[in-house]
Amino acid sequence: MFKKIMVPTDLAHADKLDKALQLAGDLSKQYGAEVVLLGVSTSAPSAVAHDPAEYAEKLQAFAARQSEKWGAGFTSKPVASHDPARDLDQTLERQVKETGADLVVMASHVPGFFSHVFSSNAGYLAAHSAVSVFVVR
Repeated sequence: MFKKIMVPTDLAHADKLDKALQLAGDLSKQYGAEVVLLGVSTSAPSAVAHDPAEYAEKLQAFAARQSEKWGAGFTSKPVASHDPARDLDQTLERQVKETGADLVVMASHVPGFFSHVFSSNAGYLAAHSAVSVFVVR
C-alpha cells in the first residue's frame, strides 16, 4: 500500500517523536516501505548544529538509531532553508514531491490558542498535499 513514508523530523524536539517514529517503523515493516526522516534546518548555527554538514551527520545518525530501535529501514534527508519558521509548510509540501513519499507521518503538539488562529504545519500539509498525512499526537 505504501512505498515511501516521509517523517518530518525536528532534532531539537527528538524526544517528542517516538510515537510517530514507531508508527512509521511499524508501517514500514508491514508494507515494506522506506522511511525518510526529513530534517529542515537553516545554514546559520543553531542549538542543534553549527552548520548544514553537522546537521546532516546528526540526522543520519538519528536515522540509524531509529532503524535499529524500530527494526525498519530509516534514511535521512536534510534540507536547508533560509527561514524554516516562515517557509516550513511550503518546504514540507515540496519535499513530499521530491522524495516521492506516498504517506507523511507527522508528530503534532497539543493544540493551544495559537493553533486555533494559525494553522499547524500538519494541518497545512494535510490540506495542501496530494498524499495521505497521518498526524500523531
